[in-house]
Amino acid sequence: MPTPVPTPGGPDDSLDPVVRDNRDYTLFSWSVQSTSNPIHMAGAQGCWFWDGDGNRYLDFSSQLININVGHQHPKMLEAIKKQVDELCFAGPSFATGPRGQLGRKLAEVTGLAKSFYTLGGAEANENAMKIARLVTGRDKIITRYRSYHGATMGAMTASGDPRRWPVEPGVPNIVRVFDPYCYRCPFGKTPDSCGRECVTHIEEVIQMEGPHNIAAIMVEGITGSNGLLVPPDDYYPRLRALCDKYGILLIDDEVMSGFGRTGKWLATQHYGIKPDIVTCAKGLTSGYMPLGAVVVSQHIADYFEKNMLWGGLTYSGHPVSCAAAVANLNIYEEERIFEHVLELGAHLEERLLAMKHKYACVGDVRMKGLFSVLELVRDKATKEPLAPFNGTSPEMQKLAVHLKSQRLYAFSRFNMLWVCPPLVITRDELDFGLDIIEGALALVDDLIAVPVAADD
Repeated sequence: MPTPVPTPGGPDDSLDPVVRDNRDYTLFSWSVQSTSNPIHMAGAQGCWFWDGDGNRYLDFSSQLININVGHQHPKMLEAIKKQVDELCFAGPSFATGPRGQLGRKLAEVTGLAKSFYTLGGAEANENAMKIARLVTGRDKIITRYRSYHGATMGAMTASGDPRRWPVEPGVPNIVRVFDPYCYRCPFGKTPDSCGRECVTHIEEVIQMEGPHNIAAIMVEGITGSNGLLVPPDDYYPRLRALCDKYGILLIDDEVMSGFGRTGKWLATQHYGIKPDIVTCAKGLTSGYMPLGAVVVSQHIADYFEKNMLWGGLTYSGHPVSCAAAVANLNIYEEERIFEHVLELGAHLEERLLAMKHKYACVGDVRMKGLFSVLELVRDKATKEPLAPFNGTSPEMQKLAVHLKSQRLYAFSRFNMLWVCPPLVITRDELDFGLDIIEGALALVDDLIAVPVAADD
């Protein structure tokens, strides 16, 4: 067997052995490998994890916004261990108890009919697009520019996220439209002058592309890693009506925003509409086991009673993953987690709005439940971002370093900082993390040295 080749320059003996092996022999996603600097995550409990030296971090991003019920929840561990003892694997053509139990529960909470299981969100979105094309006989999928649907080729192409640029042209027949980004309206509108151009513009695109060619419109329930864009209250009802007008399916990507993150099963449930297809992962199992799902309406389910479903995955319906999901969904209800999210979300909103008023660098805050972001600027009047689109800045880098030095693990990207803790976080823990963020914002204010401007 050949000897593994270490990182160029030879192994760094000063590194933690776990970090060294990870750096020398594994590839880290979305990274130039020579610059990756991972934390050795040695253990976790609730909203906290600790490194190999025993330093505790408050997990303010729920890892990848997926550890919804917190780390090492005893009911999750019990359900996984029980299923492992009973049956570890069954092929996708077999019926198992967990597979059916989860399908029934997903139909109940989404109001849809049947589920096709995947191992993650990207696979779910790939199959949702495939299903939409099979059912409608049309080819084009409309998506939004500020979106992320996964890192597989089709899902990445469907994303508007700049991470798609290196893999373009990608798959064909993806058409993009603008987003309901009220803080930076692409149509130059304000709340007072808005005619909901973010929807009427989509109808014009539909007409230009040919309604008979468009299979689906795919959107994130609430845009996640591209700025957490919370749409106006009438956005989704109008989009639903537009889809119905032209016979277009509405695919709702709830991979990040679903399963309690906003205080409901789906973010779109806040707006009183029902999609034709829901894709989910992350909060479906709270990250304890890999699992995604494509949940479809009765109309789509009926289509496949007489037509072939051209799709399949070796691990579709994996019994341990399904058992984890069943336990996770039960925890949401048994522990009244959604009610907790709405209650604590109101406190989070109050604190974030206070930060917007207090700090010169906070241009906007957006939130729904425990799904929130601060958008940072150099000047509130001009809205000049603290870092360019698809870039960073010394100020954003120093903010990230400060948070890490205070043992707060929080996701930042471009000119934005997310606050998305586990849904089981306590008010004291939330305030502890927010106090650290306030210290970071004060640091940024000192760096940009701009006087606080009155809010619009």
